[in-house]
Amino acid sequence: MSEAIFLLGLSFLLVVVCLTILLLTAIPAFQELAKAANSIIRLADTLTRELPATLEAIRLTGLELSELSDELNQGAKSAGEAVKQVNDGIKGVRQSASSASIATKSAFAGIKAGLKSLGRPRRQRRGSSELNQENLRFNDELSGNLDENEISNQKRLITPDDIRSEGFMGDLTSED
Repeated sequence: MSEAIFLLGLSFLLVVVCLTILLLTAIPAFQELAKAANSIIRLADTLTRELPATLEAIRLTGLELSELSDELNQGAKSAGEAVKQVNDGIKGVRQSASSASIATKSAFAGIKAGLKSLGRPRRQRRGSSELNQENLRFNDELSGNLDENEISNQKRLITPDDIRSEGFMGDLTSED
């Protein structure tokens, strides 16, 4: 029995030595765990203080970005409308320039015709009854059996409708 007590005491001694070694090696690990816990506590305090303000700033930045994008879209639409108005204005100016060019050409042609006709003697105007009588006489002659040579030799009466159809320069010849 003494041997059993000796072996029991020896195993008890070995358990105590192993526990002592375990505690001696666990003390630095527990100290590091305490430091990590303190760091986590400080981090949680910092996050508790800083995170709401940061999240609020991020939310406000998102709102500002959406407002800026809306303003940019409005600006782009306004710029597109301005370009369209400028384009319409340019078209109007082109049309005005074209009509002004036509009016200027017409005015110069009228002035030229007027200057050419200044040197000519004035024609005597005939009354409308004389014109109607001559037209009737001419139509009667044409309705008769005249050959083409006789028709071409006949003096043709120019009516106001003929003058309108030829334009205001229709009675001018190249030698004028």
